[in-house]
Parts: sequence; C-alpha cells; structure tokens
Amino acid sequence: MLEIGGLGGLILLVLDLWAIVSILGSKAGTGAKVLWCLLVVVLPLIGFLVWLLFGPRAS
Repeated sequence: MLEIGGLGGLILLVLDLWAIVSILGSKAGTGAKVLWCLLVVVLPLIGFLVWLLFGPRAS
C-alpha cells in the first residue's frame, strides 16, 4: 500500500481541500457533490486525480 507522509502528505491534503471547495462551489447536483466529495476523501490521491480529469469545477 502507498503511504504518503511529510511534505507530500501536506501537499495532497491542500490539493484535496481545494478539490472539495471547488466541488461544493460547482453547479452539480447535491447527490453528485456528495459522491465526488466522498471519492476525494476516501481515496485522496486517486480521487483527486479522477476529479481533476472528470469532476465538476466551481463556476
């Protein structure tokens, strides 16, 4: 299993928080926002990358 600690973990935390704020500020429906946020929280690195490629953006 991949462990991220130190500076890498801090950077990932900041990126995940940015993704969540952007998701919550998007025009997506409530259900979609919840699913995207869960994906980013449960799978931080993979969830962020998937959101970056396919997720809703803040308007």
